[in-house]
Amino acid sequence: DAAIEALENLAKSYPDMPMIYSSLGDLRRQEEEYKEAVKAYDRAIELTEEGAQATWFLLYARGISHERLKEWEEAEADFRQALELNPEQPQVLNYLGYSLVERQENLEEALSMIERAVAARPDSGYIVDSLGWVLYRMGRYDEAVEHMEKAVELMAVDAVVNDHLGDVYWAVGRYR
Repeated sequence: DAAIEALENLAKSYPDMPMIYSSLGDLRRQEEEYKEAVKAYDRAIELTEEGAQATWFLLYARGISHERLKEWEEAEADFRQALELNPEQPQVLNYLGYSLVERQENLEEALSMIERAVAARPDSGYIVDSLGWVLYRMGRYDEAVEHMEKAVELMAVDAVVNDHLGDVYWAVGRYR
């Protein structure tokens, strides 16, 4: 609360500094105050010089906030715009790809995005999990096993990753 108050006071004193609004958006997002995060990111984007390197991250973070608010059209638009600015950014590729998988939309496109993310970050358990999960959702169970096992090796205590591995094992007949 004190950090939010300090950032809001800074925003009043320096209303044209995008970093203040970006930091406020990040903090609001961490606190799961997604509507307030979107407002802060809107202002940061408005103040950021067109074509600036930081813009992709602001769009990505705002997209996450929209996605959490179940505002999918806005979220997808932000993720795609972030990818226009930084086409091989693994975080964005993974988040958009995994979101498409969860929505069961454009699975081939999602697979392509996630494969690119894995190529860039092969040691990220979350990203490797996404690859196994998209293959599972596509009915390519045998291919999914190796990726899900690697994801569990990378993140042994993550409940979602272990749950995904269990689903994959079940699909290939490994019930025990």
